[in-house]
Amino acid sequence: MKKIINIVLVFIVFFFAQSCSEQKWLEEDPPHLITTETLYTSLSGFEAGLNGLYALVRGEREGRDGTTENLRADIAMLGTDNIVPNQRGGIGFIALTWNTRNVSTDSNLSSIFLWLYQIINAANTIINQAENRTDIDWNGAPGTEETNRTRVIAEAKALRAWAYRHLTFCWGDVPLSLEESTGSNIKTDWTRTSVAEIRNQMKADWLFAEQYLEVEPPVRGKISKGAVQHYLSELYLTTGKPDSALIWADKCINTPNYELVTQRYGVRAGQPGVTFMDMFYEGNVNREEGNTEALWVWQWEYNVVGGGGDGGSIMRRYHNATNQHVQIMVNGVVPLKHTVERGGIGIGREQPTKWAIDLYETQDERGSNYAIRKYYILKTAAENAPAPADNLPPGYKYGDTLKLSWENDLTGLGNGVVNNYPFIRKYDTMTPDVNALRGSYNDQPYLRLAETYLLKAEAQLRLGNTAGAAETVNIVRRRAKASEISASDVTIDFILDERSRELIGEEHRRYTLLRTGKWLERVKAHNFRGGQTAVARDTLYPIPQLVIDANLTEKMPQNPGFN
Repeated sequence: MKKIINIVLVFIVFFFAQSCSEQKWLEEDPPHLITTETLYTSLSGFEAGLNGLYALVRGEREGRDGTTENLRADIAMLGTDNIVPNQRGGIGFIALTWNTRNVSTDSNLSSIFLWLYQIINAANTIINQAENRTDIDWNGAPGTEETNRTRVIAEAKALRAWAYRHLTFCWGDVPLSLEESTGSNIKTDWTRTSVAEIRNQMKADWLFAEQYLEVEPPVRGKISKGAVQHYLSELYLTTGKPDSALIWADKCINTPNYELVTQRYGVRAGQPGVTFMDMFYEGNVNREEGNTEALWVWQWEYNVVGGGGDGGSIMRRYHNATNQHVQIMVNGVVPLKHTVERGGIGIGREQPTKWAIDLYETQDERGSNYAIRKYYILKTAAENAPAPADNLPPGYKYGDTLKLSWENDLTGLGNGVVNNYPFIRKYDTMTPDVNALRGSYNDQPYLRLAETYLLKAEAQLRLGNTAGAAETVNIVRRRAKASEISASDVTIDFILDERSRELIGEEHRRYTLLRTGKWLERVKAHNFRGGQTAVARDTLYPIPQLVIDANLTEKMPQNPGFN
């Protein structure tokens, strides 16, 4: 069984804990009640709190929250130049019809907004308790009491800044909260803090965290020093300081432990495939499994307490055919069997645009059928084992090719799902004994060194070093067997294209386009399934109305262009 973080979601109800202390029937140290006072007395208690914090963070990819159709990762990936909805639902509603659905009353937006502040409050509680209490036993792990304490604070601050990264890119000015929420400090007069001030706080959090986090976290799933260096590089690019961005990108890139994967390795090394995809296969994803490129890997495990599962938010589904979500059908026959190699059903809630699929050179491994599913080969029982043979449509034989179609752009705003369109295979897996489940239970790379290289190239471009930027991009392209470029090829649009080739389905594409001022331009140019409804106001989402209504004693202004 995997060595994963034992996710124990600790729900600390602050107002309840506060009021309970005043009840005469309650003992001074109740053994059955977990509160901040009883939990945060030892290092093990703080580890439990951190595990709960990581569980909240991991909710970005765990899909639905039980109250909305929301798939949280969509807010940062969907409705861009390279990813469009293939079905109405959640943020997909907005990305299909920006002009009518990007509104303050949308429940998906409010759900994400509140989820991010849950993360911030959980982080604040850990930070405040660790910094201010003097009765904590910090023993129980290698290192001194002080190193254990600062490492706990560093993790919480790194994840708090991570949450504010989402908030500032999505909503701009938002309330800045640095104190844990208790029953005695409930506020109804929040004000919106400027993006500049919040990003200064993010910088301070990440600079602190970078000092005390480890290059190789001892527990899978925890954020690394390299991930924080990466985020600092991106932050400095966002705030117009490419010289600082270059420094932090180089700090990460020049760490000996972090290297691009440039050779086949691991569980499928002896099978047909490409180097680029090896790091995405279960058994290869984590650093100790050979993935030297990983800066942060998120953990899942099927049928294990705390194991969770990616809820299907990234480009594919795993459940059986239904009336709404049909499998590929040829001449009245559903030919394909579900196998580990093929993944689940051949459709996705989010699909690449035709522009994104056509962006690759023929020899570029990142655009191969191993990376983007463009066709299937009909297989015998022996080839599909342990699954049975594929069903043969009339006129087909084993070994024949079923080609997916992307001759035309995905267009239109209807409910129809296109099921014979190419889809991204970075998360193309299934669990054979739970075929009907939607989720993926494989570990996933969340942040990779290749993206840090592309941040470095962007910094070099902005500093006027186009020759250096070309060489940095070529380091990434050589691994994929793409042709090399020269200094004259390097523009911000070329780097954005290269980011799509390398990171489609991984990067927070909307944020990349927003920070480079390219979102609206490129959505209009390449997105024909909702992009044409977007206007300038849609570079932000509206502050949720329920947040405005709850701020009873201070009027909270709405973003421009929204009611």
